[in-house]
Amino acid sequence: MIVDCALYKAGRRVGETLALDEVDADAVRADPDTFVWLGLHEPTSDELDAAADTFGLHPLAIEDAYRARQRPKLEEYGPDDLFVVMRTVECSPDVQVRLGEILCFVGLWYIVVVRHGSTAELASVRRHMESEPALLAGGPAAVLHEVADRVVDAYPPVLDQIEEAVEAVELEVFSDDKSDPSERIYRLKRQVLLALRVMAPLAEALRSLAQDDHRFVPEDRRKYFRDVYDHALRSLEQAMALREVLTSILEANLARLSVHQNEDMRKISAWVAIFVVPTFVAGLYGMNFDNMPELHTQYGYYYVLAGIALLCTTLYVLFRRSKWL
Repeated sequence: MIVDCALYKAGRRVGETLALDEVDADAVRADPDTFVWLGLHEPTSDELDAAADTFGLHPLAIEDAYRARQRPKLEEYGPDDLFVVMRTVECSPDVQVRLGEILCFVGLWYIVVVRHGSTAELASVRRHMESEPALLAGGPAAVLHEVADRVVDAYPPVLDQIEEAVEAVELEVFSDDKSDPSERIYRLKRQVLLALRVMAPLAEALRSLAQDDHRFVPEDRRKYFRDVYDHALRSLEQAMALREVLTSILEANLARLSVHQNEDMRKISAWVAIFVVPTFVAGLYGMNFDNMPELHTQYGYYYVLAGIALLCTTLYVLFRRSKWL
């Protein structure tokens, strides 16, 4: 779907929404203060083909935009084609990370933004930039910066939500509760790894925009990309820290479970040892031999009961002192 297509001159919108066949490429190229901004949401192949014909987009980039689910990257398909892939991140209340995708085709006189998924709407970005002509006058590079900034700004809230869940499961692991949160720890780690897979390559792409020489990014615009790159690095470091914390929590939980199992085994072994005494005595005197003199003593029964009680009590006290019970 074509969300919007507009012509901008000196930072101001010219006219209403354009159809692709109304874009005069030669006229826009001739005026350095003019560019076209096309926004697409989950476009069809026909819409992408029409955009490719209008703006001269590279076939390989169009193929990536149609298939979606690309790894964040930055590629140049010649002197007039810059292709940037960004992945958006959103987190549900039950801490499930959802990904979207934004692909930007950038030229000297145009920017085509293709969005896949329900995350990171960009209509507000266009409204914000149209309300500030000085910002929009920066051309396609300024639009690319605003889109990248919107994508990266969505990372910290997601990571903060995951961090809250990590802190909760950490408290559970080190509490006296004997529940096993291993599955939740594993699921949280999967969400962090999912976020890392999109943050790490995007940070590298932003580094290139901030530091490398691209004809699409003027020198005075690189400082803005450096700021976005710095924010992306902070989010990346936070995600990596969460991964390490979850690994440590998982190891601590496994150690705790092992300790609890050992404690249970000690208790079971201690009680088995205590109950062995009456079992052994009862078995000994239950053999029904005639030549067992102690069977015929007047108080033999009471002596045996007292002996069993004394032995069991002694074992119980010893096990309690050694903290087996």
